[in-house]
Amino acid sequence: MKISIERAALLKAVAQAQSVVERRNTIPILANVLVEAEGDSVSFRATDLDIEVVNKAPAQVERAGATTVSAVMLHEIVRKLPDGALVVLADDPAAGRLTIQAGRSSFNLATLPREDFPVMASSEYTANFTAKAGTLKRLFDKSKFAISTEETRYYLNGVYMHVATGESGPVLRCVATDGHRLARIDAPLPAGAEGMPGVIVPRKTVNELRKLLDDDEADIAVSVSETKVRFATPEITLTSKVIDGTFPDYSRVIPMGNARRLEVDAAEFAKAVDRVATVSSERSRAVKLSLEEDRLVLSVNAPDSGAAEEELAVAYDDERLEIGFNAKYLLEIASQVDRENAVFLFNSSGDPTLMREGNDTSAVYVVMPMRV
Repeated sequence: MKISIERAALLKAVAQAQSVVERRNTIPILANVLVEAEGDSVSFRATDLDIEVVNKAPAQVERAGATTVSAVMLHEIVRKLPDGALVVLADDPAAGRLTIQAGRSSFNLATLPREDFPVMASSEYTANFTAKAGTLKRLFDKSKFAISTEETRYYLNGVYMHVATGESGPVLRCVATDGHRLARIDAPLPAGAEGMPGVIVPRKTVNELRKLLDDDEADIAVSVSETKVRFATPEITLTSKVIDGTFPDYSRVIPMGNARRLEVDAAEFAKAVDRVATVSSERSRAVKLSLEEDRLVLSVNAPDSGAAEEELAVAYDDERLEIGFNAKYLLEIASQVDRENAVFLFNSSGDPTLMREGNDTSAVYVVMPMRV
């Protein structure tokens, strides 16, 4: 194999491949990226056996072929080459080496045979549809903060993507929860997604998917089966196993009767929470919200470190309420708000609180209170 490729195109293709590779693994071939050159393009394939990513880039292929080389090492070399360089990759199968040349720089890396590289088994996808990158970005970006990190509750270690019934008909919905907070985001249902099985997309896949979604107007081909999910653009294909488990019935924890309505400037609220939380104890991170007519007082009282208080002008016309939250959870939820105002709906100091953006019900968040 021998190819010539622009440094920028090579770096972009190799960057995502190396991020899929697990740094600590006991199978040497899994640290490698499979480089395949054919026609007028070269593809870079990497896998950790749960996720597989294939990046295609245009190249001048002098000699077609394939080999595998350390993904991290290749990425580091290409990253340090000068901008605009033309990079030549040449494989010597007999010596088990790949030569990388750019200008006066030359590198020689060990390779492993392509036959040893594991290729993810193909799957019969039961649903295929196309969605705008901007739509998928919103669905996953706004829900992923609530993914659980508890390994024992593995079925919460991802985003549950499924078809649901929204206020105005069927929607494509993403939900994530860790038991303390929950995010439920809806988007119009794309054509072809109607019969899609509900799948739990793992956290690592959600993070890798983010790299495909830079251009909001790009079309992403989505394929879903009971065991796998695939997201593809003309250049990149990301295939992932889904979490084998049953996502809990999240609708039971979304309060419907919360009548006490607080409307507040989302950015000002987030800044105020951040300021008063500076003195909160590292363990509890508790912030108390004291509400009375058109007035919100945020306070923290940490015996070990001190106390803090800040007052905000808000829209609230219900009876007095005191309720406590983990500051980190409040900050994460407030940072999801794209509009100016956040609306909080309370019931009592011991019940879950609902948050949404203005009157928009396509993004709903729930946070559990804590004793303060």
